[in-house]
Amino acid sequence: MPHRTISYQGEPGANSHILCAQAYPDWTALPCPSFEDAFAAVTDGRANRAMIPIENSIAGRVADIHHLIPTSSLHIVAEHFLPIHFQLMVLPGTPVAALKTVHSHVHALGQCRKIIRRLGLRAIVAGDTAGAAREVAEAGDPSRGALAPALAAQVYGLEIVARDVEDESHNTTRFVVFAPEAETPAPEAGPSVTSFIFRVRNIPAALYKALGGFATNGVNMSKLESYMVEGQFSATQFYAEVDGHPDEPGLARAFDELGYFSREVRILGTYPAHPFRVASRIAAE
Repeated sequence: MPHRTISYQGEPGANSHILCAQAYPDWTALPCPSFEDAFAAVTDGRANRAMIPIENSIAGRVADIHHLIPTSSLHIVAEHFLPIHFQLMVLPGTPVAALKTVHSHVHALGQCRKIIRRLGLRAIVAGDTAGAAREVAEAGDPSRGALAPALAAQVYGLEIVARDVEDESHNTTRFVVFAPEAETPAPEAGPSVTSFIFRVRNIPAALYKALGGFATNGVNMSKLESYMVEGQFSATQFYAEVDGHPDEPGLARAFDELGYFSREVRILGTYPAHPFRVASRIAAE
């Protein structure tokens, strides 16, 4: 296996690349064309970790990831939060009035609706933000602009004509880090988060009964999302996250009860709660 390599989806200059450099400054960042490729890089040994965005405070969950996680053999070992800022960038010397289209990842376009509408631009979906910047640079068409991180303008020689154009100042994306093996911290090491998937049995009120143990044992469930399995309306899988460590008595009892009413329960990882999460929760109380 390569020495300290972390894969990410996108091209150099993307937000995932920026976070890789911030969180793992001594590691080699490996760009991948798709999320599947980023997972595969770890599975086949070309990388030790994968940095994967899972949700955004404006655009919501990254839907593709929730379909990839259940089929992956990897484990979540960390979480990170990145404040997201988008810059409108163009070919050098291009006036804003010359723009007709703006290119970026679908989530970035959804997070910058106000400026797109104000300038009357047509939004064009690209594979990722940095890739959109590269395509604009390569096309040489002054009617095209890109929404991407500032680093992408440096990488691809574009000029920023509007800075921090995201709709909301609190725009933040949460990433999780996947590894081949679990790296579960000790229960006494500090606040933890546990991510897991489950499928309930086909009995009346199964979901209500399965989740009851978390409430009665005082466990905070911070996330619960459902999605179909293999396109079947009758087969629903749930992705959930709770505060705590499975070795803590309350959470252990809750998992016992969940298992009784479920066809499948699989813990994806227990990992330290990021300081951003802890600070946000304190501020909300």
